[in-house]
Amino acid sequence: MLSDFYKNNPTDQIWWVDDFEKVGVRLFSFDKKKIYNLFADYPHNMTPEEVAIFNRENPYWRSFFADRF
Repeated sequence: MLSDFYKNNPTDQIWWVDDFEKVGVRLFSFDKKKIYNLFADYPHNMTPEEVAIFNRENPYWRSFFADRF
């Protein structure tokens, strides 16, 4: 079951969502309709604009996945 969407910062464009039925899953969305799985979809299944927004708002994850670029 998914919880409500939430933002880390009020100005962020990315909405995070928790899946309480799965461990180790990080889900996020830009529009609350299409949900991405951080570990499976970043950055390959995202548009260049989405990747740029994600990288700007989440420097930790950008650094963590640096080998994917």
